[in-house]
Amino acid sequence: MRTNRMDMLRALFSCLLFLACSLLLKPAYAQKDSSTHIRVSLLTVGVGDEIYAAFGHTGIRITDSTAGTDIVYNWGTFDGFQEHFELKFMRGKLLYYCSSESYQHFIQTYIQEDRAVEEQQVYLNPIQARSVQAFLQENLKDENRYYKYDFLYDNCATRPRDVFKKTFGTSFRFGRAIPEGKQLSFRDEINHYLASLPWERLGINLLLGMPVDKVMSNEDAMFLPDFLAKGMAGARVNGTLVSEPAVQVLPASAQPPASRDFISILFLGVALLIIVGTAIPGIKPIAVMAVNLLLVVTGLLGCLMVFMWLGTDHPCCRNNINLLWCLPTNMIIPFVRLEKRQRYAIVALVLLLLAGLLHLLSVQQMPMAEIWPLLLALLYSFGMIFRWSKVPLPNGTDDDYHH
Repeated sequence: MRTNRMDMLRALFSCLLFLACSLLLKPAYAQKDSSTHIRVSLLTVGVGDEIYAAFGHTGIRITDSTAGTDIVYNWGTFDGFQEHFELKFMRGKLLYYCSSESYQHFIQTYIQEDRAVEEQQVYLNPIQARSVQAFLQENLKDENRYYKYDFLYDNCATRPRDVFKKTFGTSFRFGRAIPEGKQLSFRDEINHYLASLPWERLGINLLLGMPVDKVMSNEDAMFLPDFLAKGMAGARVNGTLVSEPAVQVLPASAQPPASRDFISILFLGVALLIIVGTAIPGIKPIAVMAVNLLLVVTGLLGCLMVFMWLGTDHPCCRNNINLLWCLPTNMIIPFVRLEKRQRYAIVALVLLLLAGLLHLLSVQQMPMAEIWPLLLALLYSFGMIFRWSKVPLPNGTDDDYHH
């Protein structure tokens, strides 16, 4: 009898121990409050094929069972038909705005675009839920809805991020969006998302300056919708999780693999034409034309970089060291008398080498995987201009650098 009683006590103790361990090991989630009729969730849209869709999208869904509404709010809307749209977009003066649409319409859009959608319910008490709903409604008013878009710090993902920070207050903490101990720059992630768009990736890399090489903080990384979703998945208030893991509500086809990058091969062909061509009399005129074309193109590109730095409101285009090799003055050198180019060639060579040094020191990362043949071609071209400019010219001419 005593043995049976001891066995029962051991069994009861084991059950209690198992239950305690289960409770300790299971994450604690904030309980859904059945007294509120408002349900709040974060919607994360996957990447698309076009450049404007390459980084994904974010929306906040508000389901109000009392009013019978199901609305998605987002800050990624702009008017593509407004006057001087292209110029405003390029100069960073285009105003984006908060808009709303039915959940069904929102989902139908991404069915057509074949983009995935994930949803994370956020547990708010009735006061918090009504506060979010009222805040979003207030943002739809004409005097509040417009804002100047900043790709890194004020966009369609950072605005929803800040809504939850304001709602929960100082006791709120996001989870890890960036893996512990890993350092990522804005440029790292921009390049990752543009892996299947090599020409767009190259152009953006050339126009973006030192600000995008900053190492991101955990919240900085949430300028991207995927990182916001990761941060929200581990978000806590006073140590209690406030969001469950994302649930896929709309699948998408598998993303195509990154396309083969032929840019460096093309640029290598240009470099070989210049280097080999200037040594072979038969094709030397073509090689000289290639040198002149390279100087004009890099000069024009340098002018664009200066404009994006000084003539726009894009802070991420400032302090661009690519200007050290894309000198705007390059474009006039083919039209300057040959004997006057020696000093310019020396300065250009020094600046080009300085750009390479700053890249190696990680002051700013240049897209070396693609442009190294161009830099080699420029290095050789300036060297040849320096050598040619020292050679006396017959009859006072400087045709085709042939002397």
